[in-house]
Amino acid sequence: MKTSAQKSSDLKITPDVVAEHGLTAEEYKRILALMGREPNIVELGIFSVMWSEHCSYKTTRKWLRTLPTEAPHVICGPGENAGVIDIGDGQAAIFKMESHNHPSYIEPFQGAATGVGGILRDVFTMGARPVANMNALRFGAPEHPKTKHLVSGVVAGIGSYGNCVGVPTVGGECTFHPSYNGNILVNAMTVGVADTDKIFYSAAAGIGNPVVYVGSKTGRDGIHGATMASAEFGENSEEKRPTVQVGDPFTEKLLIEACLELMQTDAIIAIQDMGAAGLTSSSLEMAGKGNCGIELELDKVPMREVGMTPYEIMLSESQERMLMVLKPEKEEMARKVFEKWELDFATIGTITNTGNLVLKMHGEVVANMPIAPVSTDAPVYDRPWVPTPKRPALAADAVSAPKDMGTALLTLLACPDLASKRWIYEQYDHMVGNDTVARPGGDAAVVRVRTGKGAETKKALAITTDCTPRYCYADPVEGGKQAVAETWRNLTTVGATPLAITNCLNFGNPEKPETMGQIVGCLQGMAEACRALDYPIISGNVSLYNETSGKGVFPTPAIGGVGIIKDLSLCVGNAFTHEGQDIWLVGDIKGHLGSSLYLRETLGREDGPPPPVNLQNEKRNGDFVRTMISNRMIDACHDIADGGLLVALCEMTYRHDIGASVTFPAHIPAHAFAFGEDQACYLITSAAGKSKDVKHSAYNVGLELFHLGKTQAGYVEVAGVLKLSTKELRTTHEAWLPKFMSA
Repeated sequence: MKTSAQKSSDLKITPDVVAEHGLTAEEYKRILALMGREPNIVELGIFSVMWSEHCSYKTTRKWLRTLPTEAPHVICGPGENAGVIDIGDGQAAIFKMESHNHPSYIEPFQGAATGVGGILRDVFTMGARPVANMNALRFGAPEHPKTKHLVSGVVAGIGSYGNCVGVPTVGGECTFHPSYNGNILVNAMTVGVADTDKIFYSAAAGIGNPVVYVGSKTGRDGIHGATMASAEFGENSEEKRPTVQVGDPFTEKLLIEACLELMQTDAIIAIQDMGAAGLTSSSLEMAGKGNCGIELELDKVPMREVGMTPYEIMLSESQERMLMVLKPEKEEMARKVFEKWELDFATIGTITNTGNLVLKMHGEVVANMPIAPVSTDAPVYDRPWVPTPKRPALAADAVSAPKDMGTALLTLLACPDLASKRWIYEQYDHMVGNDTVARPGGDAAVVRVRTGKGAETKKALAITTDCTPRYCYADPVEGGKQAVAETWRNLTTVGATPLAITNCLNFGNPEKPETMGQIVGCLQGMAEACRALDYPIISGNVSLYNETSGKGVFPTPAIGGVGIIKDLSLCVGNAFTHEGQDIWLVGDIKGHLGSSLYLRETLGREDGPPPPVNLQNEKRNGDFVRTMISNRMIDACHDIADGGLLVALCEMTYRHDIGASVTFPAHIPAHAFAFGEDQACYLITSAAGKSKDVKHSAYNVGLELFHLGKTQAGYVEVAGVLKLSTKELRTTHEAWLPKFMSA
């Protein structure tokens, strides 16, 4: 934007300038009414970023209020930098997921890297030491000319930042579809652990208290990043590269340690990271939550470029920066902490009782505006929406069976969505810190919990990310339910009690009633599932306008789930461990093939409704599985998801080359039983001598188990259907992504 470097007095606010700032004519009229005068360019820029979709949630706020956010173990729900849950023994888990979609498409390395840096700051801002990173990645079709470049850059960016900052990246997901050709999704999640008596919040307080800037210097990178993230892409999206921030993970590591050291004292009254909209959002949000005013002297902001204007200083999204309100008598002590870590420390303002944001530079007032209307009273829209039409049912016997079941299975194992993502996660340091118990590639990551002094405990956190966008596109309500339920299942498979979720809601243009209907439907389904499973939403992010030239992405409400394992010795994996064990199916497979990967990958079809989600069955079956794990009656457990039962069975063979000999029931077509994606289902192996106990326990809760067969050496065999070596299955599963990236 050419106008950003001009003095505020030099620029007349015209309709074109308003539009360049992403504001509508009606929104500008509202600004005029609130201000009682025309804003200058600095004030307009502040309204622009604070009223963007990215910062204000003006389209989704009405619907977000319908989500369940409370439970006895929830310490802090949505509204702060991250959500907080009690995990016992005076400890809390603090976590959140956020998007960095548009920046990652424009500049994949820095876009993804700074996405990791931003979500780390959201967590340690609240007093938590980050213990794990996750990510959920969606790319376009593999044959699209940009896909390989984007995969390479995003993975390198995530790995570079996470590895350098010393926080393990322990898992995630990665899928491909043409709907993401022009707008990939990069969602990053961080989980941290804090003592419950050392949690920090962002509400400013104390008239006259100093406002302190710490971290890196401010530059011109990332200006208008929040506005860019709230708009559709066009043909010239590459021109937006200057709005992408540049990260420095080594500085972030210093910032983490300095902040956590200061947090061991009583110096901090409020703290906020400078994320989207930089100094603007951090100062306004702190003062807005504290119902006070704030005055900043922009000359005192540490800058790495000469001649920066108030507009640039306030809207810069330079990384690795924090804003604090300190107790006056602790200011010098805090300065010494940050100087020790070789970070900038500058007192740039004070808390006032005016209720206004006052900005000064060179002794001149360059902005003076009321805080509440900007920070908390952004427009709230009730956009028109239409529900997604229901698709006609698709009977299993109406879907063609493959000529050869073995070929169909290998096709699925090698497809981009199901193929091993080892090429990705081996670029991440998932063992730094030495607390990663379950590594990437399983249903959920497991990370050991330590005390604040670093001592090991028996506890661990289980973490997962999930969403099935093709379900959400076919039926947003069922897709929203399924996204929540699948994270609940994945946490259950390792023996964790699911506690709460964060979300990252990725959708297209909400001004289209069909897209708005997808948003409403997914939120309705998510809310229903959260209530049924006692699984509240405690933090999250909304990313709209994920469209390019009018083509939107599949609705993708990514869910990040966190659960607690109170005794690590009870944790189980998802791989077969011994030969000769009984394999049981928990749940009822009817052979649902609508919207399945079998339908898409073998028949080239994407029709049919998604599998229905019976939340009562989800709860009953999951509670049963966790009870069996806690009673040491199960050796391995894996939920059935993408690709169906036979794919899940193969996934249990890879680690130890222990296969299975199973028999399918006669009343369902073999291909439907093998590849149907029915929900609320698990595969389990009973521990030695425990098969009768497992069956009896299931009978006591009204659950009928189906005995599939037994584990065996070297082969997966389905009686009368197929027989394949575990070596061939594993080789096929792992071959696609390395071959694609090296071609």
